[in-house]
Amino acid sequence: MAHTELSTERGVRLALDWGRARVGVAACDPDGVLAYPVETLDARNNPLGRLSALVAEYEPVEVVFGWPRNLAGKEGPAVDNLRGVLAEVEDALDPVPVVLVDERMSTAEASRKLAEAGKDSRARRGIIDQMAAVGILEQALERRRQQKGNNA
Repeated sequence: MAHTELSTERGVRLALDWGRARVGVAACDPDGVLAYPVETLDARNNPLGRLSALVAEYEPVEVVFGWPRNLAGKEGPAVDNLRGVLAEVEDALDPVPVVLVDERMSTAEASRKLAEAGKDSRARRGIIDQMAAVGILEQALERRRQQKGNNA
């Protein structure tokens, strides 16, 4: 069963920005300092096979799954579409835990950053999902750092 807090365990984490067409994948170093893009999977072409291979390759301590909420912070219709996907991801990656992280505005923020970096819309299309996954992972890691600081 997915939870909403990252563990305090040191180790690599993978992050997923799961959309109808594409799945952005990002990872971080074992110390949780640097999040970086990994690849974009085709959501319509059995992404769980490739995702399982990435988990075997990266050996993450957990997988961060972007969970869409609306601007008011409530679960909207997009969540209904992802509940089944989440169950499949958890089954495919077991025993690696899955952590749900609010992904509000992750794609919009990724698009803004890529535009600022001079990437045109065609160039952004190929990497925006990866960058959204990076943003989701960075947000989760920052929240983890803040929690560690509050517990010190």
